[in-house]
Amino acid sequence: MDLGGLVARNARMVGNKEAVIYNERRFTWTQVNQRVNAVANELIKQGVKKGDKVALWELNTDNFVFAFYGAVKAGAVAVPVNFRLAPREAEWILDNSDSQFVLFNDFFEPAVVEMKPRLSKVKGIYSMGTERYASCPSLEEIMDNGDYSEPGVAVDEYDDSIILYTSGTTGKPKGAVLTHHNQMVLTTSMASMVGIGPDDIILNAAPLFHAAQLNLFLNPGTYMGATHVINRDFEPNRVLQLMEKEKITQFFGAPIMYMMMMGVADFDKYDLSSMRFYGYGAAPMTAEAVKRMIAKFKTDRFFCMCGQTEAGPGGVALKPSEQVTKAGAGGKYIVNMECRLADENDNDVTEPGVVGELCIKGETCMREYYKNPEATAATIINGWVHSGDLAIMDDEGYITLVDRAKDMIITGGENVYSKEVEDAIAEHPAIADAVIVGVPNPQWGETVMAIAVLQPGSTLTIEELREFLETRLADYKRPRLLEVVAELPRNVSGKVLKFQLRDTYKDITK
Repeated sequence: MDLGGLVARNARMVGNKEAVIYNERRFTWTQVNQRVNAVANELIKQGVKKGDKVALWELNTDNFVFAFYGAVKAGAVAVPVNFRLAPREAEWILDNSDSQFVLFNDFFEPAVVEMKPRLSKVKGIYSMGTERYASCPSLEEIMDNGDYSEPGVAVDEYDDSIILYTSGTTGKPKGAVLTHHNQMVLTTSMASMVGIGPDDIILNAAPLFHAAQLNLFLNPGTYMGATHVINRDFEPNRVLQLMEKEKITQFFGAPIMYMMMMGVADFDKYDLSSMRFYGYGAAPMTAEAVKRMIAKFKTDRFFCMCGQTEAGPGGVALKPSEQVTKAGAGGKYIVNMECRLADENDNDVTEPGVVGELCIKGETCMREYYKNPEATAATIINGWVHSGDLAIMDDEGYITLVDRAKDMIITGGENVYSKEVEDAIAEHPAIADAVIVGVPNPQWGETVMAIAVLQPGSTLTIEELREFLETRLADYKRPRLLEVVAELPRNVSGKVLKFQLRDTYKDITK
């Protein structure tokens, strides 16, 4: 089975069932399949062949769903682009992925038109929204009036289906290539583990370009013929209203999303009785936070999902029955995959409490990093995906992450890697030397902080630095704190001692 085939099957079997809800727009599975086919047939008409790359630079809307399934139904490889990226960052992904077509939200039209002359491999661009532009056709019009027939492209389950870009320690993102088989195995695994069924109504509020929302909820829900409610901008009141109004049964969010919802003044007025399961992941959550969440939502029907994009995402999970006794842990193995901890020599770490690197193996794991054999060889060793996350295991086999070997910062569920940000900061003329570290933040988990040495006679404020980085980095990657120092602490080999800086500034946001 392939991903596009799921939509066609739903149209045949439960065609009149409500499938996608976005604001006031409501579509049955028959209507969803028609719009998906219109996208696929348009791409094929314009010359898309199996294996060609189609980029999706779209917000959380119904059009993301239609465009994603349309691209893969045409036999293309979908390339979701983080809608929070700055134009320069998005342009790099569009070029590196060899994308031939770009389907984008109206919001990005000026940026796409500006960068298109530099994207030699891009053959066509399409806007996705209500606006009409002289620069490109409207995918909305094509979906309203296009060819609704089945495309008839023979898609094999081992064909590539998606490239998910993840930030890298070298400063450039890496594209994790997954096949239809990878995504389908994860789809069935997730559906069985969480119990997703045809009667579920899933609220898709986390970004659909993320592996978690896309592969753990959108695809499994589609597989089961469930109903998807799409929420564009995360506003805690709005999400709670949707849960009550649409009688949501399944929801996933990063810890920061739950913290924001719990902060709603009239939280208790919302009727959440329809909810069957809440999922959380994308960032660590403390035991205390988990317990507060259980008390606030008045249920222990939570799943913790602790994994890595390169594994599907896959890794470990903590079931509802374990939320209290193992609060704060990542969990145990997930069906259809294996996990272990490894030392620096790739030997198994089995002693409780001893730190090792989390490694994952299974049919959900990526095939490779796109056009990056060196990174692929360094990450996939003897069939195991090495996550770069350091963890410990207790005497019952439950795994808890304790640190990140890749020097990564997680703020609000988003990954920030130091090298990428430090390279951008270094372009500022006032900067002589600078690093970033993550400092604890009670709301976002971590806050990006820059520690800088300035050029002689120069001055710099955090506001000036953030303004300089506006076109270079996504907002969540830009430092929110700045400390100017005379020199950075280094070891004898010249490496900055970041652990000292983290300890020095650990209480700065309290």
